Amino acid sequence: MLRTMSTTTPTAARPTAAELDLLQVLWRLGSADAKAVHEALLPDRPEATYATVLRQLQVMHGKGLLTRDESQRPQLYAPVHAQDKLQQSLVRDFIAKAFAGSGKALVLAALKNHVSAKERAEISQLLAKNGEQP
Repeated sequence: MLRTMSTTTPTAARPTAAELDLLQVLWRLGSADAKAVHEALLPDRPEATYATVLRQLQVMHGKGLLTRDESQRPQLYAPVHAQDKLQQSLVRDFIAKAFAGSGKALVLAALKNHVSAKERAEISQLLAKNGEQP
């Protein structure tokens, strides 16, 4: 039986930084048990223990960020929301809070300090494709 704690929109529960790390793993793996998530997380977070990962997955399930398939052992966890949907929701909130609702201000801040020359070229190509060359 597949249990979903919540079917609310991504705005209902905001993942912490540690939860986002686990979501990244699950988006990459798809449904996975705690052991697989732990093993996939180790290269980036070698200090993470299996018990900590399992507990965090349980907490995330309780918050409605993950589904848990209890019909088998070990139980499988999966993100409730697609990566792009959750990211869009987080960016929307960040723009509202940090940039007074201005997407332009966010983009300008990112372009100023956080975009490589290669990424700038890719952005320019994307804008040119859409007929919006700066």
